[in-house]
Amino acid sequence: MMMVGLIVLLLLGGGVAWWAESRGAGYGRWVSLASLALALALLLASISQIPAQQFSLVPDPADPQSWLLHFKLAWIPRFGIHFELAMDGLSLILVMLTLLLGLVAVVSSWDEIEFQPGFFQANILWILAGVVGVFLAMDLFLFFLFWEVMLVPMYLLIAIWGHEDKAFASMKFFIFTQFSGLLMLFSILVLATLYADAGNGFSFSYFDLLGVDISASAAMWVMLGFFIAFTVKLPAFPVHTWLPDAHTQAPTAGSVILAGILLKTGAYGLLRCAIPLFPEASIDFAPVAMALGAAGVIYGAVLAFAQTDFKRLVAYSSISHMGFVLLGLYAWNALAIQGAIMQMVAHGLSTAALFMTAGAIQQRLHTRDMGQMGGLWQQMPRMGACTLFFAVASLGLPGLGNCVAEFLVLVGLFAVNPWMA
Repeated sequence: MMMVGLIVLLLLGGGVAWWAESRGAGYGRWVSLASLALALALLLASISQIPAQQFSLVPDPADPQSWLLHFKLAWIPRFGIHFELAMDGLSLILVMLTLLLGLVAVVSSWDEIEFQPGFFQANILWILAGVVGVFLAMDLFLFFLFWEVMLVPMYLLIAIWGHEDKAFASMKFFIFTQFSGLLMLFSILVLATLYADAGNGFSFSYFDLLGVDISASAAMWVMLGFFIAFTVKLPAFPVHTWLPDAHTQAPTAGSVILAGILLKTGAYGLLRCAIPLFPEASIDFAPVAMALGAAGVIYGAVLAFAQTDFKRLVAYSSISHMGFVLLGLYAWNALAIQGAIMQMVAHGLSTAALFMTAGAIQQRLHTRDMGQMGGLWQQMPRMGACTLFFAVASLGLPGLGNCVAEFLVLVGLFAVNPWMA
């Protein structure tokens, strides 16, 4: 029930934050902060009750009882749809990252938002509820529902509280993510239908669909539906063009959540759904996926060099860094996968910090043009030092998480495809 409690707490917290705005301009912020603190305390308290030795066990993907936590409740029995949640080590790491960066997003927007601050905080909490649901949902229909829940508030954050070109950026974000989401829904329905045609009845449970027996050609097409949906959110080359616009126009809290959390749902989807559900098709498709990852690493980095807009620079560097995640996942050995997961966490922390810095500087200077920021270190030495630290972390300074993550990905990739590495 802890997992249900996390999602309900964030959803209700958003509603209360919106209502609290009518009682005072600052109340919504405090409600949002309290909701996230309670959610984090609930998570830590529940996890502390799990025996330590259980964390060292690798859960059986097909056996929900071997996972850290599992919850299942009938929802639409006629179609085999359940409210099913489960948590393993990967889910735990990403849920904890979500709640921590949620706190950071609330604090970073404390004095920035003047128009309807309560509704702004409500949208932040609703995005986080959707993201936590994505990381925990083990029914694919429920997974899709949470996938959509996190997109609509993100659209509103950009469209209402964004910067000068917010209408274009929010609509571009919405079209890309909605089209890819519908493609994923179609793939989920096809997979459930194929499972029912095998004489098993309808089921959307991840644990049931892992063992579905379908032809190689059908598996490839259905896997591609999942792959496109998740790589659009990652984002991978060449479906990345929505990201720089969305990041540039989003408010600071929106950029923190988008870079630190939402991009990780794409990587999580590949790791949890696309590859395990279609292992043979994924192996056959791996060279193409790795080529797209390598292209993204180089292409994102080259475009980052050309930017004068601080936020756009960080956005293109994110495309490059998430290319390493795609490489690591489709190299599919222990080192590469560990590197990809570590890159998800390290990138979330370092990039969220850089977007906070960009937002703070824009609020003071009213520009994102780095050409107008000469001599800023003398005026803002502490912010300059923090920016330098997180910039070299993002660059991959040895000893920091990004370096370890990218090195693990490259070592794992070299064992599989030296030329790609």
